[in-house]
Amino acid sequence: MAFALRSVKVPPNSASLEEARSRVFDFFRIACRSIPAIMDIYNLDDVVTKSQLRSTIASEIRKNSHITNPKVIDLLLFKGMEELNNIVEHAKQRHHIIGQYVLGRQGLVQDLDTKDEGMSDFLKNFYKSNYF
Repeated sequence: MAFALRSVKVPPNSASLEEARSRVFDFFRIACRSIPAIMDIYNLDDVVTKSQLRSTIASEIRKNSHITNPKVIDLLLFKGMEELNNIVEHAKQRHHIIGQYVLGRQGLVQDLDTKDEGMSDFLKNFYKSNYF
């Protein structure tokens, strides 16, 4: 599968918005067809389903649906192909895939409070005075 992805190149410029749009759909098909290989490479069966990964890919593409400049779309397609090649060629580790595409950009961030609320006045003054 990795050899097939290496042969796919994004042409430098799309002539029109329709051509760029069709290339986005082709990229989406390629990415969805590579999901089973990605699931096997990174052993993601216990963490995520194929349909969840497919919806994550679709949401990443939809995030840029407001863009109408074909050159910008081609640039984003190039970045997407590079990311897909890196994933399929195992240039990333399992926790990178889980952090970026399973948990999302937020990750497991649950504690958004300030860290020094429970700190005593003595420690606050100590830390202030000992920073040079």
